[in-house]
Amino acid sequence: MKFKTLIAGAVALTTYASTGAAFMPGDPVAGKKVFRKCKVCHSVEPGKKNIAGPNLLGVFGRQAGTVDFKFSTSLIEAGEAGLVWTPEAADAYIQDPKKFLQEYLGVSNVRNKMVLKLKREDQRADVIAYLMSLSD
Repeated sequence: MKFKTLIAGAVALTTYASTGAAFMPGDPVAGKKVFRKCKVCHSVEPGKKNIAGPNLLGVFGRQAGTVDFKFSTSLIEAGEAGLVWTPEAADAYIQDPKKFLQEYLGVSNVRNKMVLKLKREDQRADVIAYLMSLSD
């Protein structure tokens, strides 16, 4: 079963990448402003835990579903299947978290706790640039 999940995830990411939807670098200053929407659930302060969402400091390069937070079973499964947060994966996830997990896991029924969707490409790019600037 895990092999099927891994293959489905690889196909989903390959499909996403082949559609021409490449991640475009954004503006970290603008991203800090957009991140206000995210602060309801997420923190970027070292050591700070949130009840509603994981701390996003140093998120890039991290296996999904592995920090000190009670993640949905679907996000944990995606991490176990190989999902590591990259700018491209984060861009696809924050555009539509449920759809991303459905495609990554190759299933229609997923559990997901993240409710915010950033539909605007420029806002996603800016938030990702902001999070990347914190990792430097």
